[in-house]
Amino acid sequence: MSKKDEYASVYGLGYVGVTLCAVWLRAGHKVLGVDVLRERVDALNKGVVLHVEPQVREEIAKAVSEDRFEATLDGVSASKQSRVKIVAVPVGLDVEGSPMLRNLEEAVTTLAQGLQVGDVVILESSVPPGTTLDLVKPTLERVSGLEAENDFCLAYSPERIYIGRAIEDLEERYPKIVGGTGPRSNEIVGTLYGKIAKKGVKIMNSPTAAEFEKLAEGVYRDVNIALANELAILAAELGIDYGEVAEAANSQPFCNLHKPGIGVGGACIPFYSLFIANLGRNLGINVDLVRTARRINSLMPNHTAQLSLQLARRLNLEDVRIAVLGLAFRGGIDDTRLSPTYDLIDILVKSGIDEIVVNDPYVHEDPLLEKMGLKLTNELDGCLDGANIAIVATDHPEYKKLGIRDIQSRMAKGRIGIVDGRNVIKDWQNPPMGVAYVGIGRPSKINI
Repeated sequence: MSKKDEYASVYGLGYVGVTLCAVWLRAGHKVLGVDVLRERVDALNKGVVLHVEPQVREEIAKAVSEDRFEATLDGVSASKQSRVKIVAVPVGLDVEGSPMLRNLEEAVTTLAQGLQVGDVVILESSVPPGTTLDLVKPTLERVSGLEAENDFCLAYSPERIYIGRAIEDLEERYPKIVGGTGPRSNEIVGTLYGKIAKKGVKIMNSPTAAEFEKLAEGVYRDVNIALANELAILAAELGIDYGEVAEAANSQPFCNLHKPGIGVGGACIPFYSLFIANLGRNLGINVDLVRTARRINSLMPNHTAQLSLQLARRLNLEDVRIAVLGLAFRGGIDDTRLSPTYDLIDILVKSGIDEIVVNDPYVHEDPLLEKMGLKLTNELDGCLDGANIAIVATDHPEYKKLGIRDIQSRMAKGRIGIVDGRNVIKDWQNPPMGVAYVGIGRPSKINI
């Protein structure tokens, strides 16, 4: 094995990219991580990893101390030194809803300048179908002067991870999807990932099929969450518990009702539905179900805000002081990207609420909240103290341990309201005197 064969390079060192670095390190490779942010590169080279998963942090820190991992701004040099090159640069949307591929194209162009015969390029970013064949492949070939499949291998292999258990997902939970530009790429990339994924590798007929598969996974969840949200709103109006209904319905094997909530966040699911909507628009095909589901989920922060304001009016509160529990888009992590909590807070502020404190045990600072002049605290008491409305916005494990009396004891004296946007409070059926409770898909319980 040559020295180059020992190395893999990963382009893009966000949540996904750093996780991929950890997994390839665990597979026995040395890893070069490439990013455009100097502060991120400098921190990683000191073994400082801003990642919620201890296993990822420990793996990177250990590899830094053993000289098996290095982060760099020089993507050309990293490409020249590594046989395997993985691209995990995020793809977003512009104001018109079209995918922004510039960062991806720049990363691929940089990588191509160090591409050599025998190398392997794997795209893992979630992208619109056709990106590998229509953008990545011609860019690599044009810049390097080499030909895919004959001179180098190229495949699309989507990341399929759930932040908080990412290494387990990659190594143990799911098969790895691979769609190569030809049989040689499928064989080589499939063999590489076969050493990582214990559930094996599923070869797709093309990169485009693999790209579409990734989006289909996310759209499935977005559509089903939207269904859950609509049914939950109806259930609450009927005075019944959607959770009870879903549990009973899901005892039938062909039913899989999801959980409702204040919205769908993260840099994944919302984008996937919009990628599909954009694709449908370009192809002249209606994808009304996907569009409608995205609209329903995007309106849930407003629904939650209105529940909160209605509760405040019912309690006859003169000065509304709101504690928002949870900034991350999902429980147990520090990822705030596209969190519906931001939309919730924005609606509350525009409704005239100027006393809002946000708690999150995982998020230690947030520029958006700072810009709005709002306080963020990691201490629950510091958030609830003096508040008369509490909104549970994220299903953090810490919040699931709270009972209504726990919350009431930390809040202002007198009448208080609790809006359970994630239905995490177990003893909601019998609130103590002075407490009004509403949840997403739960009948209101008012004891005032």
